[in-house]
Parts: sequence; C-alpha cells; structure tokens
Amino acid sequence: MCLLAFAIDSHPRYRLVLAANRDENFVRPTAAARFWDDDLRILAGRDLEAGGTWLGVSRSGRLAALTNYYGPDEYAVDKLSRGWLITDFLKSDLSPGGYLEHLRRTGDRYNGFGLVFGDSTGLNYYTNRGPSVRGLAAGVHGLSNHLLDTHWPKVSAVTAGLQKFIVNTDAIDPENLFILLSDRTRYPDQLLPDTGVGIERERSLSSIFVTLDEFGTRCSTVILIDRDNRMTFLERSFDAHQNIIETVEFHLDLKTAA
Repeated sequence: MCLLAFAIDSHPRYRLVLAANRDENFVRPTAAARFWDDDLRILAGRDLEAGGTWLGVSRSGRLAALTNYYGPDEYAVDKLSRGWLITDFLKSDLSPGGYLEHLRRTGDRYNGFGLVFGDSTGLNYYTNRGPSVRGLAAGVHGLSNHLLDTHWPKVSAVTAGLQKFIVNTDAIDPENLFILLSDRTRYPDQLLPDTGVGIERERSLSSIFVTLDEFGTRCSTVILIDRDNRMTFLERSFDAHQNIIETVEFHLDLKTAA
C-alpha cells in the first residue's frame, strides 16, 4: 500500500475513519480481502507471493496498515517480507505498546517501512527509517512512501479531502472516500519529492490513484469504526486498465481490546 489517510477521534460518530490505496505491480498475485481460511480471526487482502498483507483487521479489534519507504538503495534482497509485520501483529498476544517495543528490536530485519497499528485503545506508528510515535494524537494523519505526515502533494491532498468530510458530514458515505481515493491529478515537478526513481516516475507516482502500464493502484480500502465499536470495511479492486473488478463489504461488531 502506498497511501494511507486516517482520522482519529475527529468525528462525532466515528472514532476512526481510514482511506487507503495499495499500489503494486499488476503481475504480483493478490487475493482480495476475506477472512483467511488459515486464521478466521483475520480480515485482510493477501499477497499470494510472500503470504503477508498490506492492511488488515482482526475480530478482536486490532488494525494494521503498511507502506514501503522509497529511497535510493532502499531494497535489499536478504530482508524479510514487510507484509508479515501486519500478520504478526494481528496474531500476536502482545499489547500494541509491547509490539512497538518488539519492532524497535527487530525492525532492521526489513527493508524501509512505515506501520500504523493498534486497537480500540489507540493507534501507534513505527518506522525503521525515522522517529516513531506511541499513541498517535487525535486528528487527520497521512502516510505514503516516506515518514508519517510528510507533506508530499498526494498526502496533503488526501488528508485535506478527508478533513473536509470529517468536518462537514454527520454520516460519512464510503463512496465519497472512494471518489477521493480515485483522484488521478498529477502535480508540478517543483512539488515532487526525489525518492531516487527519476522525474518521469515521480510524476507518474504523484497522483493519489496511480496509473502506469505495469504498476498502479490495485485496490482502495475504506474503514469506518463508530463509537460503539462497529466496523464497516470496504475494499474495491482494480485491473491494469483501472476497471473495477470487485467490491467487497464486511460489517463487524468488534470486541473491546483488553
């Protein structure tokens, strides 16, 4: 996943509103969000190549979402798959605080990443490329392929759009968040980051919804968790021509985390 925007304790009806896009090579085999056959506690899509996921929740109310960190010389073949970080947290008996300490000991085993994770007690942020945060503050946050709340144009645009919905609507329509996630606007060169991929690719990756021949937005996800701990989870998948190929929807009454 390459873009994540979320609002913590910022809406009268919802304690969490999350909107996310996963960008990936179209040839990489992927399963859409389902409860996993090998662990029915987990609701998530699945990377069928490495076995992990980019975003997932558990019936007990755990949630985690991951982005890769872009930069020159960021990828090493001998590192562990980052998608397992989410699976490990969703299956773990560690508290979110305990898992944060675990990541501080083990995070260098992975290529660069940013991980947002937590439960009904709150969300945390860990990256192995910069400072981490225990207990994220209320408000709207954004994460792409750098550090949390980095002011890349696409991050600023998606968080501003989410903020508008938080302020102006009592009942958030997930379809409006999907429209926000579908924005294909590309930004001027002077606003773009330099992640080491070259200016042509920076332009192509600058939009909220990415469209390249071999790489792009594979799915968009919207999660709403209300004050009674009821969750709505929607995921929309796309093919290489940006056509919608599947939309799945789940409703869960989450257990309150101990």
